[in-house]
Amino acid sequence: MLDEADKIKTSSLVEKERNNLYPIFLKTKSLNVLIVGGGHVAEEKLTFLLKSSPDAHVTMVSPMFREGTIKLAKTGCVTLVEDSYKKNYIIGKHMVVATTDIPEVNVQVWKDCRAESKLVNVADNPPYCDFYMGGIVTKGNVKVAISTNGKSPTTAKRLRQFFEDVIPENVDDLVKNLNEFRKTIKGDFEQKVETLNEFTKGLIEKKSNYI
Repeated sequence: MLDEADKIKTSSLVEKERNNLYPIFLKTKSLNVLIVGGGHVAEEKLTFLLKSSPDAHVTMVSPMFREGTIKLAKTGCVTLVEDSYKKNYIIGKHMVVATTDIPEVNVQVWKDCRAESKLVNVADNPPYCDFYMGGIVTKGNVKVAISTNGKSPTTAKRLRQFFEDVIPENVDDLVKNLNEFRKTIKGDFEQKVETLNEFTKGLIEKKSNYI
């Protein structure tokens, strides 16, 4: 049994736990992505990557590919290479995702990427990840990324479904209108930011249909 002091200490540690990941939005059209593997997980990673970034440049390496993967590859800029993983496949790649069902291969991919300063994600293995592929909601120019710090992809999925329902389709109209309004604002950068902040704060206070 924990005494009161231990309970307070434990509670404090739990409260301090937070997600320290830094979210960024990558222009994958300008990057080269490698997916190692051709099974269900690889297909899932490719599906969500192309859903979010249809213009992504992707290479997949695996001794075999699912029919769904082959069909999906034809919809984007995807190159399928039927081969076992070799280190030379990471040359020229900016991001690598390892999805094979052979742990030794995934770890080798991680080691090779770390040695060459490549960003790498080993599916379902957080200690071997430099980044996570979280839940994503896209509404025109608006994009929301969701992360659970690699602890619960299912939660990220449910939150994605929630925000897809909550965020209206016409939120993109608001973004475009604000972009045009910004061009008409006079003054320096700081003044423009202040003006836009005041304007959008009013929208929230009025509970606009866009929010």
